[in-house]
Amino acid sequence: MSYRNEVEALFLTLGLAPLSDSPTGLAVCTPIDGSLLAQVATTSEVQVNAAIARVHSRSLSWRNVPAPKRGELVRAFGETVRRHKEPLGRLITLETGKIIQEGLGEVQEVIDICEFAVGLSRQLYGLTIASERPDHKLLETWHPLGVVGIISAFNFPMAVFAWNAALALVCGNTLVWKPSEKALLTALALHSLLLKTATEQGLEMDGVSELLVGERDVGEALVANPQVKLISATGSTAMGRAVNVACATQFKRSLLELGGNNAAIVCPSADLSLVVRAAAFSAAGTTGQRCTSLRRLIVQRTIYAPLLSSLRSVFERLPVGNPLTDGTLVGPLIDKRAFEAMQKALEQAREAGAQVHFGERVSVGEAQSFYVRPAIVELASQCGPMLEETFAPILYVVPYDSFEAAISLNNAAKHGLSSAVFTQDLREAEIFTSARGSDCGIANVNIGTSGAEIGGAFGGEKETGGGRESGSDAWKAYMRRATNTVNYGSTLPLAQGIKFEV
Repeated sequence: MSYRNEVEALFLTLGLAPLSDSPTGLAVCTPIDGSLLAQVATTSEVQVNAAIARVHSRSLSWRNVPAPKRGELVRAFGETVRRHKEPLGRLITLETGKIIQEGLGEVQEVIDICEFAVGLSRQLYGLTIASERPDHKLLETWHPLGVVGIISAFNFPMAVFAWNAALALVCGNTLVWKPSEKALLTALALHSLLLKTATEQGLEMDGVSELLVGERDVGEALVANPQVKLISATGSTAMGRAVNVACATQFKRSLLELGGNNAAIVCPSADLSLVVRAAAFSAAGTTGQRCTSLRRLIVQRTIYAPLLSSLRSVFERLPVGNPLTDGTLVGPLIDKRAFEAMQKALEQAREAGAQVHFGERVSVGEAQSFYVRPAIVELASQCGPMLEETFAPILYVVPYDSFEAAISLNNAAKHGLSSAVFTQDLREAEIFTSARGSDCGIANVNIGTSGAEIGGAFGGEKETGGGRESGSDAWKAYMRRATNTVNYGSTLPLAQGIKFEV
């Protein structure tokens, strides 16, 4: 069976309408062998604005639906996804090249965030604040923003939408989703299941969520529309910078989840077997195409040689191949452009005096696909391409002498997403997670930089954008805050003791 036929069979398994090719639409190819999966019709600018108008109109009634009732939709959606976990996970693999276990793991993230949001639907709390005036009270209340625009990347084609959509929906917002043009089929499937679930729940979903298909021009039209009150964008720093500027001209909110040049510090007391396992997954998992992928390993000089020897041994035998095959741990890069960026970075590293281990293209019998062996790059000091994010499986390794110097190396990157320290020394662990330690939004101890759970707010600082999605109090990003003063007395005392008698 061709991969195109398998995708069509998966859509039927999901109870969705069969794929309908558009000769002028966007071509979607599988990175497994480069073959065409579908051609998806794009959304014109007129259609973009019409979709946003529908979503805006629907937001005026959706915000009046009680939050627990909105949570019922999200609960049912999560259950629908759970029933279809296997085909959805396989669809992710076919379209993005993730190994099956990672595809299934991403679907589980969708299920988990739905469960989180259902509980949240009964906990959208405000505050009661003591007033300085007699017979008065102060309240903080939270209200829906209106229309939330979501721009997602190819590497997590379902999870990123769900992180945003589940919270935004229970907060009383409506949605417009512009997925990556490299992962349109997973978006079509997931969005269709959301609408189908709503229909089964007896909810009128017209205008609650709309899907836009296209490239940069469609994203620009979404961002430019004044009826969209929040843009949550996941992708490159360059994309996020453009979105942020466009939103700022309208005083529109933006929630940015951008790149990451993530580091891990390995201390003398570290359990090296733990480090090797964590580094292998963090650097090579998803073929290095996670924003949280481990890209820099900062190793204390006295343990540098034995750790590097172990890492080379593991990287040399990592199973690279078809992600649908049992036992494969490293699938293909998303496309030729990603492969060329990786090779360019490795060449720049060589020019900077680095010793490069692996990184070569691996043949799996498919001329139009790009499989690589994850690379290890030894540098005497942190410099050159090591300070730039390359979305590929490259692990740069440098030695350090003092722990303070290691933290400085960690914080020297322009991005500030994820970081880790491996140590059995309580003092080092506490310093790393303190205000004078890692400057990243995620600071881990004795685990890698990848694999965040949905219970904690996800995001980072500096050129990572500063946004927070998923758990904790990230729901506040999807709502506006109002301060209310209530006078339940018969006089009108003024704040700060001001007297104004008329």
